[in-house]
Amino acid sequence: MTIITRFAPSPTGNLHVGNIRTALHNWFLARKSGGKFMLRIDDTDAERSREEYVTAIRQDLAWLALDVDGEERQSKRLGHYETAFQKLKADGRVYRCYETAQELDLKRKVQLGRGLPPIYDRFALQLTEADHIAKAADGVSPHWRFKLDHETPITWEDGVRGAQKFDPAQLSDPVIRRADGSWLYMLPSAVDDVEMGITDVLRGEDHVSNTAVQVQMFEAMGAAPPRFAHEALLMGKEGKLSKRLGSLGCESFKARGIEPEAIVALLARLGTSQPVEPIADRQALIETFDLGTFGRAPAKFDDADLDRINTAIVHQMDYAPVADRLPEGMDEAAWHAIRPNLQTVAGAQDYWRIVIGPIDLPEFSDDDRVFLAEAAKTLNFASDDPWHALTGALKDSTGRGGKSLFLPLRQALTGQNSGPDMGELLPVLGEETARRRLERAAG
Repeated sequence: MTIITRFAPSPTGNLHVGNIRTALHNWFLARKSGGKFMLRIDDTDAERSREEYVTAIRQDLAWLALDVDGEERQSKRLGHYETAFQKLKADGRVYRCYETAQELDLKRKVQLGRGLPPIYDRFALQLTEADHIAKAADGVSPHWRFKLDHETPITWEDGVRGAQKFDPAQLSDPVIRRADGSWLYMLPSAVDDVEMGITDVLRGEDHVSNTAVQVQMFEAMGAAPPRFAHEALLMGKEGKLSKRLGSLGCESFKARGIEPEAIVALLARLGTSQPVEPIADRQALIETFDLGTFGRAPAKFDDADLDRINTAIVHQMDYAPVADRLPEGMDEAAWHAIRPNLQTVAGAQDYWRIVIGPIDLPEFSDDDRVFLAEAAKTLNFASDDPWHALTGALKDSTGRGGKSLFLPLRQALTGQNSGPDMGELLPVLGEETARRRLERAAG
């Protein structure tokens, strides 16, 4: 059987780090088996859905290199939901209700006060046809609930949580359709999973009770449920759910200079028993993806970990993929000289200024100026390794070594006390620029 997964965001805002993690794991699950990864835009909420968010979702997935094998939009499938609804209605699996939100809230408070579970009491099932006619005459439209079968326990083998069992009598019959005829999440999602051939649903553990309800929906529609897996939610490093995570999205990552490969490497294994490592090889991450390694404890997202992974990823990046993001004139040799000192690709601009100048020089002692004048005369690019040729010759001629040998040279050539490896940077500077800077520092 071909594995088919889906990512189903609502276009009511931009993707955040939690959404991205869900999309990534579903993509891994499909790609590991050679299956399909589908995008489903859950845009039945016409009032809150925005087309610009649909565009942003597609762009974010493309930036993360999470290619999709097909896309569906719920707003284009309303007829499918109507057909399923009418069948459930004919089978007696949906029923009309009229309680307001305030009335339901009061019922829940009363139940909690009595030590009872705050679930819907099925009062609407006691209404007669005359009651419904009277409601209609008063201009009151019903909302609709799916009627759970209380006789059969709900069970499934969860890909992360193991064997699951729910007593349907302890669950509320979910509202599936509003009084205005619009759809809530439950039924459309189940209909789409059936008709899109979804075999595996991997989502957050906050959906576990939804899954229990939807298992019965699948059965009521005469369809086998997909395999379900529910992963622990992301939390902040402070140990509680962080509202800030809801604002962390691709745009904020781009603004910080975070590479998509760093996000993928971190989120691929966050919450698993596998080490989080700066792995830029996407295939290696796919091959090691395993639901069996996922833990039940909340996964902690820490910006410091992302920065650490990003720095390591940047240090691995070849010239070609970043060439169009580097300062004008910066070639492959310069990239390789500067790369080990970068935290982000954008940081190359600061180091490139050292190459093209001008640079600010510190105050040198008289002895150092004499030493630098000697260095200007000794500099010879005829060698394959002009830096080590220069320092080796100066060591022999001046007797200097260690910091007293290397630091004045670095300061004269770059204006910095530390930075890129001079063996790689000196050829990038070139003989003319290097000699001119040494002579200037010598006074």
